[in-house]
Amino acid sequence: MSSSASLPLRLAIGGDHAGFPLKHELVGWLGGQVTELIDCGATDATSSDYPDFALAVGKAVLEGRADRGILVCGSGVGVSVAANKIPGIRASLCHDTYSARQGVEHDDMNVLCIGARVIGPELAMEVIRAFLAARYEPQPRHARRVEKILQIERDALAGKFG
Repeated sequence: MSSSASLPLRLAIGGDHAGFPLKHELVGWLGGQVTELIDCGATDATSSDYPDFALAVGKAVLEGRADRGILVCGSGVGVSVAANKIPGIRASLCHDTYSARQGVEHDDMNVLCIGARVIGPELAMEVIRAFLAARYEPQPRHARRVEKILQIERDALAGKFG
């Protein structure tokens, strides 16, 4: 995908203060990559809490305002943990193109998490390109596994784990 190619995709992006510098750079770059970009904050490097941005991006995806989401914090771990608490969100921390692509193709990942203190902007852009270009077209084994994930989620929501 070239930098001038636009994907028919609505994307939400968010991140805390540690992710802000990278997120800010990515917002400028992503404007030409997607049909619509929803910036869920942070708007500066003032100390902030990553769960707030995970919730904002997750809600944008679940409400249908965005097709996918990207979250950025210092390590990427915090936003990944927080986003995965939201039923319907399948988020993963990816710092390589293979994981970003396969996460979508095999696991129907809808939110990509990145650690701003782990990878730089150029690699982040490569990982995002792989994430955005990938499509979930499951083979039977992938669909079976994603259904099992969804069943775990339904069981948790029904209070079966405690």
